[in-house]
Amino acid sequence: MRRLAVAAAAGVLTGLVATTGCGSVSTTGAGGVGTAAPTASGATASGSVPPDYAEQRRQGLAEHDRLFPQVAALGCASARPSPSADGTGTAPAEPADPWAAKHAENSMYKQMVVLDAVDRCRGEAHSKRISAAVKARAAASPLSQDDVHGILESLGYPRNSAQVNLSDGEVSFEVTIPGAGPCVAGRLGNPVKVEAHGYYLEGGCTEPKGGH
Repeated sequence: MRRLAVAAAAGVLTGLVATTGCGSVSTTGAGGVGTAAPTASGATASGSVPPDYAEQRRQGLAEHDRLFPQVAALGCASARPSPSADGTGTAPAEPADPWAAKHAENSMYKQMVVLDAVDRCRGEAHSKRISAAVKARAAASPLSQDDVHGILESLGYPRNSAQVNLSDGEVSFEVTIPGAGPCVAGRLGNPVKVEAHGYYLEGGCTEPKGGH
């Protein structure tokens, strides 16, 4: 019986070695559960393929251009930085004043992705069309949150792409441009202010709550 058990164990080991030699490797995590590692083709042993972000971006831009042909006609895809633009996207130098430096550190959560020339062009185009529509309606009567949602939807921005808020009697909104980004923020004060900005580093178009 002992010889049979040893022989069976050896057979199992031989089978495992043969399996790992066929282009896929099974690794075991801390919990003892095997996970599939990538093969030479880029797919995992389970057959899944990593997402193609470039293709997703291409499809998103195509969807954007279908939804907003007026913006697509501006040719933002070929936009180039202006000679005066920094374009580095680097963070500003740390303040020499320790208290100012601490304040800057506590405000890190407010940092946004720097828009490149293409996204800046696209964002400004959306800002202008939203601003024009909001100002035209606001000139007739004060706008409610539902009014703003209605204006944005009439321009082609889905309700789930916009967040409209009311604070101290003032309506504000954040719109994520479908398919392409970036973000467009608006505040219905006096005057109305609408502008484009990049995504927050912590994610999304809405300013994260709280600091560190």
